[in-house]
Amino acid sequence: MKKIVINKSYGKFSVSHEAFLRLRELGQQDVLKETDLGAYWPEAAAPKEPSLNQCGKLIPRDDLKLAQVVEELGGAANGHGAELRVVTIPDDVRWEISAVGGIEHVSEAHRTWA
Repeated sequence: MKKIVINKSYGKFSVSHEAFLRLRELGQQDVLKETDLGAYWPEAAAPKEPSLNQCGKLIPRDDLKLAQVVEELGGAANGHGAELRVVTIPDDVRWEISAVGGIEHVSEAHRTWA
């Protein structure tokens, strides 16, 4: 089974600074390339600080380390305005993330013609 992280809130997908640091510990490549703004302002890296809790926007949603961190940290993994959830789907499904009113869901990819 494949795990995919989605955002169940109207805000944009992002992880918290705490989740960002945990992903760095695990060696997640996309996060290692991202600048750690909290390193410059450690006093301000509180969970409710919006500017420092909008990390990891470029991480693939099916990244195993991302799913691990969301499961480990629960609500503490949520970036500013995000409510992250892990969805499990069969390995052989071609999938995509869609949003209705800003709230994301995973659906099977189908062919579309215009």
